[in-house]
Amino acid sequence: MKIWFNRWFTTVSHSIDMIRDNEDKRKFIIYGTHPNKDALYLQNCDFAFVEPDISGEEYIDFCLEFCQKHGIDIFIPRKENVLISKRLSNFEALGVKVLVCPDAKLMETMDNKAETYQMLSNWTANFLIPDYYVVNNLEQFKIAYENLKEKGHTVCFKPVIGEGANGFRVIKDQIDSIPQLFNHGTSYRIPYTYACEILGQQERFPDLMVLEFLEGREYSIDCLASHEKLHAAIPRMKGDGRVRELVEQAELIQLAYKFHQEFKLPYVFNIQVKYNTGGVPKLLEINPRMSGGMHFSCLSGINIPYLAIKLLLGEEVKQEKPRFGIRASHIEKEMILNLDNFMKSS
Repeated sequence: MKIWFNRWFTTVSHSIDMIRDNEDKRKFIIYGTHPNKDALYLQNCDFAFVEPDISGEEYIDFCLEFCQKHGIDIFIPRKENVLISKRLSNFEALGVKVLVCPDAKLMETMDNKAETYQMLSNWTANFLIPDYYVVNNLEQFKIAYENLKEKGHTVCFKPVIGEGANGFRVIKDQIDSIPQLFNHGTSYRIPYTYACEILGQQERFPDLMVLEFLEGREYSIDCLASHEKLHAAIPRMKGDGRVRELVEQAELIQLAYKFHQEFKLPYVFNIQVKYNTGGVPKLLEINPRMSGGMHFSCLSGINIPYLAIKLLLGEEVKQEKPRFGIRASHIEKEMILNLDNFMKSS
């Protein structure tokens, strides 16, 4: 079987290893593409290509052509996964199975953090979300900031549509002192006056979420599911530095089960939450795909990427109990880049 990973995080290389090292001894041929030929996960593919740096419907046309040209059986997308969900029938017509949620409307909602919060605030299970505002001009930003400060919150902001920590900033009241400038590294904290200067450069800017900053521990819950059943939910605590710990946190596991019961999100998804100072977990975001740190959760003994492929193919997956209490980290390792697996064109 031929599997294609399009533009992904470097850590997807771990998922490629786990798919190859599967319990059924099934053989796969791995294709990978990225606009940057030095993207490291391409080194772990059997065939690698430089894909065009395009987006939107033009990119979907490229994907369809790539699948047809190379006889791809399973497509595991990250880039443009919302549009891919909308065009699933085109891939199915080519005989390609796509590891993406087939509910395009739900995908589109989860791609927008504000719409996700709105959807969940109306959910009867009472998913707890941070206090927030959506703004697109400086005046609205200032009002949101003042309202949140009045509630006693430290304030942060992030783009409504974005990935990871891109654009995320915590607002501090004072500018840096000389000792801070000399002795501290680059920070995601930004003075309020500086944030206003930047955002005031335009009359309007793309939608921005201004919200309470949560001071407690952050958790990622990696989930494996079919439409009908949640097979595993593994909370992963982000410790100090690079340390990650798999914890059997009952309220987070129950939260994942309630979410799946309501929305039936299949295959692989990730829920990120963070605790406030009162010990209440509040939602950061939901990712309807494999998370960048999912390989840590697989230390639980559950091969999430391979089992997700089995679910995609309609095969039976038994319920397995993950191992918790595992603490892990990682170190950098040099890699000599080999271009022998690169093809001249995609």
